[in-house]
Amino acid sequence: MVARDFHKRILVSDEAHFRLNGYVNKQNCRIWSEANPQVYVETPLHPEKLTVWGALWAGGILLQKR
Repeated sequence: MVARDFHKRILVSDEAHFRLNGYVNKQNCRIWSEANPQVYVETPLHPEKLTVWGALWAGGILLQKR
């Protein structure tokens, strides 16, 4: 049973995507160098992944995986 004012009780929510082939998204990292390393890493276009959503609220913890 979900409370009528559930949307008012959410404190924090987030979701994360985990790729099942071991690929790690490294776009948050930049390497500054005067020489171009010419490195290419092939990755699948649509790898299998698991999405996990969670929220912390006054009533406890909610989790959902897709």
